[in-house]
Amino acid sequence: MTDSGSFAALSLIALLTFGCSNVAPAYEYTNQAVQESNVAQLLTEAQTTQEVDGLFRQANSLLDAHSYKNAIETYDKVLKIRPNKAEAWINRGNALTVLQRNEDAITSYDNAVKINPRLSTAWFNRGNVLSELKRYTEAITSYDKSIAIEPDKEEAWINRGIALAKLNRYTEAIASYDKAIAINPKKHLTYYNKACAYALQNNHEEAIKNLQAAIKLQPAKYKTLAKSDTDFTALRQDKRFQDLLN
Repeated sequence: MTDSGSFAALSLIALLTFGCSNVAPAYEYTNQAVQESNVAQLLTEAQTTQEVDGLFRQANSLLDAHSYKNAIETYDKVLKIRPNKAEAWINRGNALTVLQRNEDAITSYDNAVKINPRLSTAWFNRGNVLSELKRYTEAITSYDKSIAIEPDKEEAWINRGIALAKLNRYTEAIASYDKAIAINPKKHLTYYNKACAYALQNNHEEAIKNLQAAIKLQPAKYKTLAKSDTDFTALRQDKRFQDLLN
């Protein structure tokens, strides 16, 4: 989830030049003073941008190195200078999430989408934290926002399906998993989750069919999981289920 890419500063400044004349009217001096002031301002802004980008790269390196508290402190330095840097709010939220400071993470993601409501990653990460807090209805809303921006984001469709299943909205969950499968037919986790949803609906046929698809892609993993997964309680006595796990 980490969107750890940094942005290069545009540091080239176009300096203004003026022609010479024997007599320069007063208004030309005033005009030049203003433009020189603008150049100075542009230079200052460029230096600030370089400082911000340097701190942002440093914070991202700390995040990648799992030094989460130091990363947060460095993102805070970035945001003190450039409070509208949405990417810093997102990555700060990611660090807070790892530290299980979930409410603070949500606030960070909220700040990111206030700056730019079109940030799919911020909405997706926000949904994941809300799911962790078992606030599934709110999580679904966040996943919907992410999907509206990035319709092919299979992870958002999968996690949306999980949140729907937690609310016993199994038919909607299955439809969400189907969207993920249409995007990536090789995603074994999606078939497994879909099998669970069908099992909880007591639909043995579809549950076994989708579990079989998951096992075909990752045999050891899903045979082991299914043996102890309570979602499959209704299938335990079904010989097709037993044969699938042997």
